[in-house]
Amino acid sequence: MGQAAPGQRSLFDTPGRQSVEEKAEAEKPVIWTVSRLTRRIKRTLEEAFPDVWVSGEVSNLRRSQTGHVYFTLKDAEAQLGAVLWSSAARQLQFDLVDGLEVICRGAVEVYPPRGRYQLIVRQMQPKGLGALELAFRQLYQRLQRQGLFDSRHKKPLPRFPRFVAVVTSPTGAAVHDVLRTLRRRWPLVRVLVVPAAVQGEEAPGQIAQAVELVNRLRPRPDVMIVGRGGGSLEDLWAFNTEEVVRAIFRSQVPVVSAVGHEVDTTLSDLVADKRALTPTDAGQEVVPHQREIQAHLEHLAARMRRHLQQQVGRARQRLQAIVRSRVIRRPQALLDDSLLRVEELSQRLNRAMQGRLQQGQNRLGHAAGKLESLSPVAVLARGYSVTLQVEGHQVLRRHDQVAPGDRILTQLAQGTLLSRVESTSAENLLVPEAPDRKRP
Repeated sequence: MGQAAPGQRSLFDTPGRQSVEEKAEAEKPVIWTVSRLTRRIKRTLEEAFPDVWVSGEVSNLRRSQTGHVYFTLKDAEAQLGAVLWSSAARQLQFDLVDGLEVICRGAVEVYPPRGRYQLIVRQMQPKGLGALELAFRQLYQRLQRQGLFDSRHKKPLPRFPRFVAVVTSPTGAAVHDVLRTLRRRWPLVRVLVVPAAVQGEEAPGQIAQAVELVNRLRPRPDVMIVGRGGGSLEDLWAFNTEEVVRAIFRSQVPVVSAVGHEVDTTLSDLVADKRALTPTDAGQEVVPHQREIQAHLEHLAARMRRHLQQQVGRARQRLQAIVRSRVIRRPQALLDDSLLRVEELSQRLNRAMQGRLQQGQNRLGHAAGKLESLSPVAVLARGYSVTLQVEGHQVLRRHDQVAPGDRILTQLAQGTLLSRVESTSAENLLVPEAPDRKRP
């Protein structure tokens, strides 16, 4: 029998079986490779959305060393990865931060190596504050008015703590950074890790309870570190809650806040007694470095040795001067000098006493002469007399003090006279000159 020509059925073919095979071949699924499907999706999305405007809240902001900005746009139900190339980032007139609501213009592109789509932002303008950022500012203003952030409430950190408590997640990187830093710098310190969730709905309550627990411990820790590693605004939000902030404010144990990285600032940082830039920095703030203390002690010891050496040197010089002195070499000379000095002083004292005595005698003689010249006896010796009443011994100065017949007593230079008054007169009568017996 001859064979059927190509494309023609043979007389021996079974029509029913041939149709089943063709039907099965037609119903086989189309199998795409990952690359082919991704390229198809990429072409479809990029052709469908070459220029779109998208509004959302910025989150997970990250800047690369080249100046590119990577972030997430999100709303209540979805999120979209976005990138702002450095050339476009330099055109922004405002600071792009987490929590800021923005309106972006760009194109949707698919990045095949990761199989994810993102928005390539060419223009951006602010839409106002995001919900978390607004809540942050409102709570900050209210707590600030109540004085929770005032410096007068800040407690000093102990210089050499013996007991440190760390409130953080026991599985995070922050606790390892803190423990490693504390053990490296000050091995003598005792560290207690108080576990608490640092992210999620339960985090605020657990952090506040852990802070209160540390204050109830006996013996009480000298200082407490509260914090976690870096993250987005949402990740760090537990440390912006009023519950945590007030627990830190009430703490009697000094609190060091170490939340996120240097650029992250939470309300816990503001209310804490000390803010650390990172968890590692918190360990450096809490304890001194043993090498620094050792170096300081060695410096003090060197200063003390120098001071003692100087003291010994000065004492040796004084001792040598004493040994070389005359009093040690010739002690009798000191006694001789003292005796000579005593003798000299004695002579000076005698001369001074004689001079003072002579001066006294001269003054006494002069005073006696003046007294003698004023003495009534001296006046009487010059021919004067004093007349007194016999009765009463009153000195007579006027004629009317006596009457004729009264007796009077006259005191002369030598002796007294008792007389009787014959008469009195108010006139001053001169004693007549005695007659010259030689004249006839």
